[in-house]
Amino acid sequence: MIKIACQEQLLPGRTLQEKDAFAHDAGFDGIELRAKGDHAFRDRLPELRQAAREGVVMPSVCVDMAHFFGAFDPKLRRDAIDQLKSQLSVIAEVGGPGAVACTPASWGMFSRRLPPFEPPRSEEEDRVVLLEGLAELGEHAAREGAILALEPLNRYEDHMVNRLDQAAELIDAVGLPSLRILADTYHMNIEEDEPTSALVAAAAHLGHVQVSDSNRFQPGAGHLDWAALLSTLDAIGYDGWLAVECRLRGEPATAVASIPGFLRRNDVCVPA
Repeated sequence: MIKIACQEQLLPGRTLQEKDAFAHDAGFDGIELRAKGDHAFRDRLPELRQAAREGVVMPSVCVDMAHFFGAFDPKLRRDAIDQLKSQLSVIAEVGGPGAVACTPASWGMFSRRLPPFEPPRSEEEDRVVLLEGLAELGEHAAREGAILALEPLNRYEDHMVNRLDQAAELIDAVGLPSLRILADTYHMNIEEDEPTSALVAAAAHLGHVQVSDSNRFQPGAGHLDWAALLSTLDAIGYDGWLAVECRLRGEPATAVASIPGFLRRNDVCVPA
């Protein structure tokens, strides 16, 4: 049976406990947290610990900062790595063994598809920066018993890691099992030649999946072949989470509540 989490900002409610009650009634199995910058996630520890004591399942956290570990500025890279290490420690505590912290290499920093087209750092220099950052983060994740999931983004949001095979090559080069791939169906729809084949090729490294449709709205609002995607995940033995990260079309609470049923109806390998 697939496990479905919803990102916290999509769920109605003032507290995590209220959000969890709505999520549970809708058919979600957990909540994916968001980690703001300036150590805001660490500062939420009392809230998160209380929610965990009350049974809220929080298997993953998605970074939500202004800069990332692939930043051009060394000071920003250092800050992003330090904050990600803190986020790994927090999610390991409240999410339990194998909890996942998710990050891209960068977001919104540069695109080769938009002017000025040539970034201020070469591809070789990009690779050195990414490998160094992943090694440090992967070692910290291993010590904490957590997973760092690297998310490829589409070509307009990042110029360094756009496809699953690019993420897999970096992870192989570092060689730490605490590093995995985050596959996001929206970005895959743009960048992968064929998404199900990309999932099969990346199966050994797949650690987390985020779902939204081709237009970034909730699953079912676009043209993705959900039966094919979900049956592929079943076929490769993926037993991690599907975390909903999307915009919402329609009345928000109704749209969110529709997602678990839609995904389970399209998972042809398990009963709805």
